[in-house]
Amino acid sequence: MQLNLRVDCGIILWHMEKFMRMALQEAQKARDIGEVPVGAIVVKDGVVVGHGYNKTETLKDPTAHAEMEAIRMASATLGGWRLIGCDLYVTCEPCSMCAGAIVWSRINNLYIGTMDPKAGACGSVFNIVQEEKLNHNVNIEYGILQEECSQILKDFFKNLRRTKEQKLEDTQNWRESVRF
Repeated sequence: MQLNLRVDCGIILWHMEKFMRMALQEAQKARDIGEVPVGAIVVKDGVVVGHGYNKTETLKDPTAHAEMEAIRMASATLGGWRLIGCDLYVTCEPCSMCAGAIVWSRINNLYIGTMDPKAGACGSVFNIVQEEKLNHNVNIEYGILQEECSQILKDFFKNLRRTKEQKLEDTQNWRESVRF
């Protein structure tokens, strides 16, 4: 029997995009509460076993990143911290903390929407998940729905800058109005 590789690749790409869209839905939840819009999904055997979005400001917890939330949920769902056979879909390249957790939890495959050239630890600034000196390495696939994953971040930070500029302008106007 001969496989049609074009069809098989199309099915694989369809699944990768499907799960990344779920991660984007998580990112939108973060954006809606004023958090940096990053979302993550953990999948085992085609089933979502964990999901999360950034909540660092909301929870006042520097470890409340989307990846950490998704890994915690997957560990609880599966009843253990070793997530062997699991894949992680994340809208933005994980930081060093999250990359360490990905390695430690034994995630098999990491699917990244967009890279983070300032703090990324899975290929941009560092590549912790593929460091040969560590006891586990993770396969990485970059650029899944890259445009959508990048755009939600760009829009968020553009709006954040606009809000900060408006507050500064309002403060300056107030100071001018109360001068004697």
